[in-house]
Amino acid sequence: QVQLVESGGGLVQAGGSLRLSCAASGIIFSLNAMEWYRQAPGKQRELVASITSGGSTNYADFVKDRFTISRYNAKNTVYLQMNSLKSEDTAGYYCAARRGGVRVWGQGTQVTVSS
Repeated sequence: QVQLVESGGGLVQAGGSLRLSCAASGIIFSLNAMEWYRQAPGKQRELVASITSGGSTNYADFVKDRFTISRYNAKNTVYLQMNSLKSEDTAGYYCAARRGGVRVWGQGTQVTVSS
């Protein structure tokens, strides 16, 4: 059974930092690209960052130079280090594992940034 479990969300003041984790099971983690998305109330889900199986990364413009995605294949875990958080970063954050045309989602973790 495929399972992605996010953790690390919470309430933080603007300018602060959080590190999200996503632990995967039931997949060959090293062969999957891993992605972080977010969805704010009333808005569409949007891609925040991604990392390929080979370690290449890509970021949305709105998080460049603030967020860092990384993966630790030995622990089947992907991370999202979020620095210099802004109130507009408030959202549910979801990780996804993608291989070929198939994407599997986690249940999400809430990040709330107070101004």
